[in-house]
Amino acid sequence: MRIGHGYDVHRLVEGRDLILGGVKMEHNLGLLGHSDADVLLHAVSDALLGAAGLGDIGKHFPDTDPQYKGADSLKLLKIVALKVREAGYRVSNIDVTMIAQKPKLRPYIEQMERNIADAVGIDALRVNVKATTEERLGFTGEEKGMACHAVCLLEE
Repeated sequence: MRIGHGYDVHRLVEGRDLILGGVKMEHNLGLLGHSDADVLLHAVSDALLGAAGLGDIGKHFPDTDPQYKGADSLKLLKIVALKVREAGYRVSNIDVTMIAQKPKLRPYIEQMERNIADAVGIDALRVNVKATTEERLGFTGEEKGMACHAVCLLEE
């Protein structure tokens, strides 16, 4: 068994779509990044890559490469899952903690879990997404950005 941890953070800005877990949400701000800036899927990708000893998302999809400009992070996660399988591992489970003051994520969580499960090729019951605020503290609490932690378990 191998355990991986992923962490990502992106700044909130005007004029960008807010996409989390592959779900486009109605919100007045979006996340800034080279790709679609899906902080949740980036953390999941990093957890999977780390557990498999394959580096991180920046190694595989550098923000200096124009082909990833505006990239769909669900498609990138599918590529990550393939790399993990090719390295001889299968995903046992994924657990995610999304940190954001707004919007409320509860209505979107089941779809996020299904999106992740479909991209990785596991049952949705093996994916858990949670959301929390930081009680208006720090950059997430002040709505300047969003952060996400993800952990996963791989088995040979």
